[in-house]
Amino acid sequence: EIHIKEPIEKEVNPRLLPGELLLCEANTVYKYIQEDGSNRGTYGKLICTNFKISFLDEDSASDDNEPQFKNKIIGENDITLQCVDQIYGVYDEKKKLLTGQLRKYPEKLIIYCKDLRVFHFCLRYTKEEEVKRIVSGIVHHSQTPKLLKRLFLFSYASAAPNNTDGRNQTVMFDTLEDWRDELERTKGNVKYKAVVTNEGYRVSEKLPLYFVVPICVSEESILKFQGRGIPIWCWSCHNGAALLKMSAFPKEQDDNTSQMQKAFLDGICRTISNPPYELLKTEDLSSSLPSLQDIQTAYTRFKQLFLIDNSTDFWATDVKWFSLLESTNWLEIIRRFLKKAIEVAECLERQHSNVLLIEESATDLCCVISSLVQVMMDSHSRTKSGFQSLIQKEWVTGGHSFLDRCNHLHKNDKEEAPVFLLLLNCVWQLVQQYPPAFEFTETYLTVLSDSLYVPIFSTFFFNSQHQKDTNTTGESLKTQSGPFKFLTVWDWSVQFEPKARALLSNPLYAEKPKPDKSQRKTTRFKHQRQLSLPLTQTKSSPKRGFFREETDHLIKNLLGKRIGKFIINSSDEPHNSFREFYDSWHSKPVDYHGLLLPSIDGPEIKVWAQRYLRWIPEAQLPGGGTTATAAKILDLMEEVQSLQVKMDEEHSQAISRDVQAVPMLRNSARLSSLFPFALLQRQSIKPALPTSTWKDLEDEDDLVKRDDEFVDLSGDMS
Repeated sequence: EIHIKEPIEKEVNPRLLPGELLLCEANTVYKYIQEDGSNRGTYGKLICTNFKISFLDEDSASDDNEPQFKNKIIGENDITLQCVDQIYGVYDEKKKLLTGQLRKYPEKLIIYCKDLRVFHFCLRYTKEEEVKRIVSGIVHHSQTPKLLKRLFLFSYASAAPNNTDGRNQTVMFDTLEDWRDELERTKGNVKYKAVVTNEGYRVSEKLPLYFVVPICVSEESILKFQGRGIPIWCWSCHNGAALLKMSAFPKEQDDNTSQMQKAFLDGICRTISNPPYELLKTEDLSSSLPSLQDIQTAYTRFKQLFLIDNSTDFWATDVKWFSLLESTNWLEIIRRFLKKAIEVAECLERQHSNVLLIEESATDLCCVISSLVQVMMDSHSRTKSGFQSLIQKEWVTGGHSFLDRCNHLHKNDKEEAPVFLLLLNCVWQLVQQYPPAFEFTETYLTVLSDSLYVPIFSTFFFNSQHQKDTNTTGESLKTQSGPFKFLTVWDWSVQFEPKARALLSNPLYAEKPKPDKSQRKTTRFKHQRQLSLPLTQTKSSPKRGFFREETDHLIKNLLGKRIGKFIINSSDEPHNSFREFYDSWHSKPVDYHGLLLPSIDGPEIKVWAQRYLRWIPEAQLPGGGTTATAAKILDLMEEVQSLQVKMDEEHSQAISRDVQAVPMLRNSARLSSLFPFALLQRQSIKPALPTSTWKDLEDEDDLVKRDDEFVDLSGDMS
């Protein structure tokens, strides 16, 4: 049944990074091409190193078949150990999850990845000893708990020369000067100060070395409860109102301690509610937003919709697409976080109130909301360097537990939750609704989400600045030149060549105009809210959202109860105030450098198609989608630029960055709608017919019975 391609004769050697060691390998492994549902594929060698699992075939040896958008670290058939989600073995056509010690070895191996790729390997033609070695090696190195020092991050950092310019215009917020500059940029330095109280981590190991607090807060107050109960500054609005966050006190305390903490909190709040400070509004995110467990459960269900084994599975589930999508609750969670960020923005912008976000650790939900508010209100955070600096400030030095939340060490599944991925999903909603407002593209966000699982960068592989510092300067890790430096993910030259990096920048970005009042009034772009693929749209009206008819009333009631909880105060007035603010903003022309509010009603919240559908050929539109639109606009831009060059030679250097981005989208008719990740050569041979017409596209008899419907549809399409 298998279309056998002869095993390769020549030896294919793996490309190993500095510090990367080959641990086990197996020859004559057959990799299925899952796209077309047949058993076609190619023979090659499957290897496992201390960094990745990799399949090597003839194509790996040649550079002829390289994709245009190539990652220099991770190849098309490479899976980093941290990117492995689950591994299944197939025994007599039955799938079984593989964990720990194995008594019996499977005839097929299926690897599901966190970036939603699915790999199928057949081991029937592999020597038994090699099967045992490779399967147990892959399961052990990717699924079992490991020590932090065993991460490839350390092997790479000690073996690779670090000659790159890591900063790349990104503010790292690891010095006192960085915080003072940010205070000055946002004009918050009148009421807030950067403090050095935590030098040597004497206050808390969770807090960064330097942070910002209201000027009236004393050093003794910060030290009193290890930094808990202290309002920490995030950002200041143009009108002087500030966004603050606070780590809450533990709930289970004895009465005496509890009274002391309450008195301490009351004192702090009274102090920062008096002039020169604005009125203070507090927002307990733990009670008003979904919990980490809710987020993890929703995402686990959601990602299953995209881990497709073959075409048959795709078409079978496609008929129930909207009901399956709704049942995951993932889009509803995104909507709730965006709504909360709008509520906070309204307090800052219109009510001129300080907002204090409260959470137990202030390192999860606080990070999402504070980041979203800044992206919506501060155009600097919509530039590439500004967005990267924002992530450094709120997430990396802010103490988000990347190691635990991404479960990089496989130590505790209960701590896992895709909080950072949730932020990227929320930001994507804004990027796709207002493309000209962002200097970066959705491809940038997709690549950033993939970088969560690449352990050569330290950015997403520590729980805190303290953990990173102690592991950087540990004596056992000293090289001959002293403590080594880790790479930062913000140096994109490590992963991509200049031609590929051009796709991370938005050529249609509406750069801030010069202060010329006559030109400022002209709006160059309209809303582009329809730029989504068919599978991300809904026919329901905005009021109905994604709700199914039969459960419409019940779910509305349930949601009504939940929505009621997360308004800043539970009275009707704030809700009306919010709606008035939201509707008023949406009734005016968009200022791409001012406040941006996402549309959050029903079908406006969409699936991030590029990230979630990119490996599914059936979901691609050859020569269609946003790629085709962008290609046409870029062609026009190139023509305008060439005319501009002829008119004024002095401007040629200034526009060279935009010109570089144009050649990547040549021949748009041959590109997939999910470019640059899915090229036309990956296209499925199944016909891309309307998905709701047939419940089973594999059943020919059913197609005959529905011949009339086919004729009608052809007429519609023509």
